Amino acid sequence: MSESMQSPLSSKSVAPSETTLVGTGMLIEQLLRGEFICRTTNEDGWRALKSPHTFEKIEQYLNQINRTISSAAEGDVFFCGYQQLGEQEKKVISSQFKDICSALVPLVEWLVLVQESSGQDAPLSEGAPIRLTELQARIEDTPAFMEQLAKLSHYRLFGSTSHNVDNQIKLVFKRLVELGYLVKPNSEKQIYIATGKLDYLYEVIRFIDETEGLSLEAQAETATQRDLV
Repeated sequence: MSESMQSPLSSKSVAPSETTLVGTGMLIEQLLRGEFICRTTNEDGWRALKSPHTFEKIEQYLNQINRTISSAAEGDVFFCGYQQLGEQEKKVISSQFKDICSALVPLVEWLVLVQESSGQDAPLSEGAPIRLTELQARIEDTPAFMEQLAKLSHYRLFGSTSHNVDNQIKLVFKRLVELGYLVKPNSEKQIYIATGKLDYLYEVIRFIDETEGLSLEAQAETATQRDLV
């Protein structure tokens, strides 16, 4: 796995040194926890990392503990990777990458379902809103979509045991928030926003396609075209 495609690290929080800019300690802790920083999840942190001066200060600190700031989506999504890969670091990354791969099928099927049922030409990306009530209504109006939802909701990643569409879709979205692919800005409204972790997921898919020849994107696109015809 190339350095640019490293998995985010799930490390214990480390207090920033005195040389680190005041106010960046929480951002460093978020990076070390394996969180993805984008405009949707943390606009202030995203702007800070977009600043070359702040970026360099944080990078210098992370380099002291063999960490580095990695990015995806052409520099619009930031996460923490290893600076140098020894045997232990490779084992950690390999384990995390296997976890990501095991979740790819249900995640790709969910992305395809959202794209198909919404009638969108482009896949879901960071900052895009999903109105759950509207999505659920479209799924309930189409038996094929209901079957897709039932199938993917019963994957281990989501773990639904319900045969009710309302229960299935709410559990799926709750789990996607927990995994960091969506945020729900207002607890009173059923509106979710896609995060930059989805854009990172697309890069993982492309990486796997290029190295393993699985053609996941082509399969998703073919499925979309078939159902739109």
